[in-house]
Amino acid sequence: MKKFKKIILIFFYSLIITSSDAEIENKILFKVDNEIITSIDILTELKYLEVINRDFNKLSQKKAFEVAKNSLIREKVKEIELKNIFKEITVEEQFLNNVLIDNFKSIRIKNMNDFEKYFTSLDINPDLIKKKISIELMWNQLIFSKFKQNVKIDKEIIKNELLTKDKQKEYLLSEILFTINEEEKLVKKTILLEKEINEKGFSQTALTYSVSNTASKGGNLGWVKETIMSSKIKKMIENIRIGHYTKPIVVPGGFLILKIEDTREIESDFDLNSEIDKIVKEKTNEQLNQFSNIYFNKTKKNIIINEL
Repeated sequence: MKKFKKIILIFFYSLIITSSDAEIENKILFKVDNEIITSIDILTELKYLEVINRDFNKLSQKKAFEVAKNSLIREKVKEIELKNIFKEITVEEQFLNNVLIDNFKSIRIKNMNDFEKYFTSLDINPDLIKKKISIELMWNQLIFSKFKQNVKIDKEIIKNELLTKDKQKEYLLSEILFTINEEEKLVKKTILLEKEINEKGFSQTALTYSVSNTASKGGNLGWVKETIMSSKIKKMIENIRIGHYTKPIVVPGGFLILKIEDTREIESDFDLNSEIDKIVKEKTNEQLNQFSNIYFNKTKKNIIINEL
């Protein structure tokens, strides 16, 4: 039976990836509690992932299907939890519009008219993208309300570190956040990931295996100041050369592999209080992301996911 299901799924992902919406029958492929994921959902997600990550089309058909499937499952898990807590999933329109324009500015979307036209041209309903972003925004709101009291940041340590340096070092980082189940061993999972990284590249491996929100963007974290890093992470990366990556680092919610894409030093010519506030905000987001991963994993354990 399992082999039969795999054959059916292989047929579907091959058909989905090579077909248009009008050419394929809309089949229910997965059920996440009472939420369904159809073949059209997968096709739309594949198109969306190509928009937000230029490396996505380098994946094999099988891996692209798996990434799209896992992305939709993560979304459904969050949606189910949000529906258990809130009456409806809704975000104030102007705020949502601002976030959408900011999220897609890299593809030259400057206003909501551009947004509507662009996704319509790809046969993607713009309302589906609005729903995706609304789920993420409300999930972040939920995490903040649940865990804001657990965020621990010492402003004095930040202040003293800033005052003792003439320059600040920043790292351009990519990440892979992964977990292991009861049957897996960390050593074997690490060997698998390193093999994938060496053969396919860090970005594609993040797309396929990372459970972080950055997975859909190939693990890209952007420029990160060393002043916001924990002492453990700072110690792990300070001797890593550009283009190389760390061994797995134990963090709340799983294990983290960081790749250094580039480094730079900037002059410490700044308003002290403003810089402290900026670092506090970045450290807060980092800790909340860790709480988010923990809460997501806990939520997912209580949800039944079936292949149909």
